[in-house]
Amino acid sequence: MTELETAVHAAHEAGKLLRANFNEVKDVDEALAHDLKLALDKESQDLITDIILGQFPGHAIYGEEGLAGDQSSEHQWIVDPIDGTVNFFYGIPHFCISIAKRVNEELVLGVIYDPMVNELWTVEKGGQTLLNGNPVSVSPRTTLEESILFVGCGKDADALSKGLDRFRKGSLRARKMRMMGSAALGMAYIATGRLDAYVEARISLWDIAAGQLMIESTGGKVTLTPHENNPDVYSIVATNGKIPIEEIL
Repeated sequence: MTELETAVHAAHEAGKLLRANFNEVKDVDEALAHDLKLALDKESQDLITDIILGQFPGHAIYGEEGLAGDQSSEHQWIVDPIDGTVNFFYGIPHFCISIAKRVNEELVLGVIYDPMVNELWTVEKGGQTLLNGNPVSVSPRTTLEESILFVGCGKDADALSKGLDRFRKGSLRARKMRMMGSAALGMAYIATGRLDAYVEARISLWDIAAGQLMIESTGGKVTLTPHENNPDVYSIVATNGKIPIEEIL
């Protein structure tokens, strides 16, 4: 299998696992103030890891649930095995599997799979973003007044404060605001023209890597600002490239 075929296969297999357990009682490994860690997070990542490293044993896995493979490799797979874990735990069918790959820090492919509605987004560097095999693009909207904005509030006090302030500002301008619980799906929705922007003060690489390439490949814009103490945690502003998002930042 090619690298993209491998990522798609891994996402589909993880999706089967999550669908099969969606209505079951979930084992909680860690309960935090604004987040959860489930046994299924690790089980999903292990499944994805086995598939990818089975095809490419010399590559590296960098995932929300840990590292695997050869961490000195220039080929790094970035995995979020359940983006939207809290939604998943509470029985809200809005979550996904996100898999990206970068070579020497450059993103080269991305896969986002929503197993509950069977929507699969794929992209390779230099190519089109596809949804279930069909090309998609960002929306043509140019004003905040006609836009739908997705604002994330993060998990620490500073990120929460910034997120709530942006939500307030956006609510006064935008057609609608959303807090959806899955950064990866939010970015896939921007690439598809369903949403117009996503902003958050603190988000991890595995949440946004695949979506970044998808948005940029469909004419949108993604601005990432690394946090000082963690180069793989960012503040993010992702848009269709047309609306004046700076007016609510």
